[in-house]
Amino acid sequence: MTALCAMSETELIVYQFSRMKIEQVDFAHCLSLYTPKNLPAGPRLKAMLGRMLFCIEGYDTDPREIYLSPEVRRFYAAFHQAWPYWLYFANLDTDGLNGMVICCLNSFTTLKVDGEDHCGVEYDPLELVRFIDNAVICSVGRNRERFGRTLDVVRRQSCD
Repeated sequence: MTALCAMSETELIVYQFSRMKIEQVDFAHCLSLYTPKNLPAGPRLKAMLGRMLFCIEGYDTDPREIYLSPEVRRFYAAFHQAWPYWLYFANLDTDGLNGMVICCLNSFTTLKVDGEDHCGVEYDPLELVRFIDNAVICSVGRNRERFGRTLDVVRRQSCD
């Protein structure tokens, strides 16, 4: 735990899942490192807000967007069920978060334009709001003592 407590304000915690782990839906190692009992509390935990970058490797040659891969969708949906706290820790400055969230949504539509590198994605905004609100409740609501904040405070910060 010393490494987590001694982080500078700009350091990220990068956790990369291999293709094999994705296909096996195996995130046990990540969970063992970041189980709530292994995390700091109060201000040190607050300092970890937005500091984790989740990546997957082994899909660089796959022409599909990550969220179009059934095995990646299964993996991230299962990861979210097992460790709903990830959204609290996820770095908001990367496209990876967008892909992870889309993988957890039940429905979305993609639009691919010839000659463009990426797909356009449409999803139900209410489903997204419900997903984020439930993630906040899971992350903070169940661990108020560790987080040292109320749900109202977190919701206000999330909307800023």
